[in-house]
Amino acid sequence: MKDESLENNIVSLHAFGWSVRRLSREFKISRERVDRILRDNLDAREGGREHNPSVQRPSKLDGFKHYIGEILEKYRDNPPTNQRVLELIRERGYDGGRSILGDYLATVRGSKKPDPVTCVETAPGQRGSHDWSEYHIPFTGTGKTEKVIFFSFILNNSRRQLVDIVEDQKQITLFKCLINAFIYFDGVPKEVKGDNQKACVDRWEYGRPVFNKKYLEFASHYRFRPLTITPGRPSENLKIERPFDYLERNFLNSRSFIDRDDLKKQLREWLLQVNDQRVHRTTGKKPIDMYHQEFASLLSLPKVHYDTSVTDYRIVNGEACIEWDTYSYVVPGEYMGKSCLVRQIENQLIIYNPCFEQIRCYPLAEKGRKDKYIGRRPNAWKASPGTSTTEVVRRLEEMGSVMSEYIEQVKKHKPGSYRNHLRRVLSLKVNYYSDDIIMAVRRGLKYKVYEAGSIENFLAVNASKKTEIRLFPNKADKDEKSDDRRVY
Repeated sequence: MKDESLENNIVSLHAFGWSVRRLSREFKISRERVDRILRDNLDAREGGREHNPSVQRPSKLDGFKHYIGEILEKYRDNPPTNQRVLELIRERGYDGGRSILGDYLATVRGSKKPDPVTCVETAPGQRGSHDWSEYHIPFTGTGKTEKVIFFSFILNNSRRQLVDIVEDQKQITLFKCLINAFIYFDGVPKEVKGDNQKACVDRWEYGRPVFNKKYLEFASHYRFRPLTITPGRPSENLKIERPFDYLERNFLNSRSFIDRDDLKKQLREWLLQVNDQRVHRTTGKKPIDMYHQEFASLLSLPKVHYDTSVTDYRIVNGEACIEWDTYSYVVPGEYMGKSCLVRQIENQLIIYNPCFEQIRCYPLAEKGRKDKYIGRRPNAWKASPGTSTTEVVRRLEEMGSVMSEYIEQVKKHKPGSYRNHLRRVLSLKVNYYSDDIIMAVRRGLKYKVYEAGSIENFLAVNASKKTEIRLFPNKADKDEKSDDRRVY
């Protein structure tokens, strides 16, 4: 078989002075073949003909081509597969191979033409589309190439587009991006079409999408109808796919960026000065001019936007901190062991006490921060031991008279380390119920064992944690006078 690329390389390099021997060695072919390639090229240049014209050789399939034509004509509405055609001609005596039949059928059937792509035009304010796209972009400031995720939303009628840079493709991120798009366009289209992503669609049943409950709640808040493309048919969302190609060719190509902030700044300028002002190839108008006509058809924005904050409950640990996304946020010590509501809004973290009163508000910790404690003053851990111990004693005494007796005994028998023991006992409220802690302390007083470690060991064996479900009664719930051989 003729290798056009090989012959072209040999002829070109020979013209630059490479010898036949060198060409033979470099391309690992015989010198005779190199000579033949050069002669054929010379004959074609001088005489306009090839040195050795190809000769059509007979094929084992020649005697069956007429029969193959009859088969394809007979079953035109339901064409047989290549395998079935092979079976039929072998019944007539064909003893050739499968590949030669496949090549012939490919020429007879012809290549299957793809379905024509139709870009559906919608009325002003009728539909908007959104999608994600990832690119690996080199930054001159660090010399590294980083993955950057772009979010795009476009009004299908006017083709006006918003492109933003995000950190992930989570549902909350999608909601924030859509809200930013609605604010940017100062309105909401009646339909919003996505790309069948998990943030919007849970599954498909009987050919219909089952939208995510949270996404439906979001759509109801802004009163748009959610749509999605059929799986495996990205051409249904060309209005958003093609603008990404334009973004890549017109913005990302032939530009350099210092860092992500510089990328975002240049992107905003490009959207307003280039993307809005260009004459669109399909509409023949500028997107910004068509947007002015489409604006009146958009749905109005609600007075209050959808709440995209992330909320959860956290128990204040023994360090008077709440753990959130691997960082510890300091709260007043009086809330140790209590469950507090935490709310993340944009770049802020708000902490509420059990009565839902705000007690702390912190900027969200930056990724990569070395200090894991947010809100703690330098050397704050060296605060006066008297004040800290007083607060711990007060919190323990609130649990009852048994705890007051335990405090006195610990001070008496552990004068040098009683502060540590009391603090450790109080921190047990993070994982255990107060009744179980009092029960363990009562047994400790009975057997004159005052170390906090003994209380911890007893609870670990005999009590259930707050996150566990009790399937059987605690062993410690039995009569305390029974012979208990547990070691404290």
